[in-house]
Amino acid sequence: MIQPWLSRGVMVLLLVVWSIPTQAIATASPRIASGLGAGAGNRLDQEAALAASRGAIGHAPSDYQLRDRQERIVKLSVYRGKPLLVNFIYTGCFRVCPNSSRALHSAIIAMRDRFGSDQFNIVSIGFDQPTDSPQALRSFSAQQRIDDRNWEFLSPRRDDVAALARDFGFRYVPTPLGFDHTLQVSILDRDGVIRRQVLGDTFSADSLGEPLRQMIAGQPVGDAGSWSDLLDRVRILCSVYDPETGRYRIDYDIYFEIAGGATFIFAMLWFALSEWFAQRATRRAVAG
Repeated sequence: MIQPWLSRGVMVLLLVVWSIPTQAIATASPRIASGLGAGAGNRLDQEAALAASRGAIGHAPSDYQLRDRQERIVKLSVYRGKPLLVNFIYTGCFRVCPNSSRALHSAIIAMRDRFGSDQFNIVSIGFDQPTDSPQALRSFSAQQRIDDRNWEFLSPRRDDVAALARDFGFRYVPTPLGFDHTLQVSILDRDGVIRRQVLGDTFSADSLGEPLRQMIAGQPVGDAGSWSDLLDRVRILCSVYDPETGRYRIDYDIYFEIAGGATFIFAMLWFALSEWFAQRATRRAVAG
């Protein structure tokens, strides 16, 4: 017969396990197979991500078909004729993508004042398919209060995501908490050729505005900087934007929460086993 104290211990343990967030078991999702850029331990290889980003400069992505927030089919070629800013997001991100989108929005507002309203376009692509549907992207843009007539959120076909990411030099790796991915804005010229990759925490009017100014003026776009400087700007999922410093920092809260939950579970197991051994010892003493 199961002792009452053991039943209570098992129930508490089951409740604790049940309370673990569903994101912690997201590795079972079929989207895992679509990741690009995995390094050791299924983590984003930052040097490979940077090399892929830089390698896309000078190339024109293929003319993919995507859907906008109103379910209309849109081709990338429709944006030719003006410079185009492209970034990748996923709507399930609860910190980095919303914060980086708001930072990009602030930079866009400043550049509108500098260049006017119709000199360039912006596109955000939801790469977590089929989750990043037109409806999900519509909700995401509304939550971030992005309502710019020259900024569209597009949903690609699931089968096109890997090739689309490669064309833009974008790397991503599924993780139990979402995705590790490069934070970048690709700047395309009026012919649809990628001329600059702006990485990490440099989503500012200066870093985006200077190559735009050169494109609008018909001037060649210069190099963005040294390899080592750019590498420092590549951030992954567990980075959090700090509006006070204007930079990204590593968020250790997630790890503390996971560690705390695991510690509690092990403590409950230790308590249950200790009680079981104590009860067993007591029964032996009485029987003796």
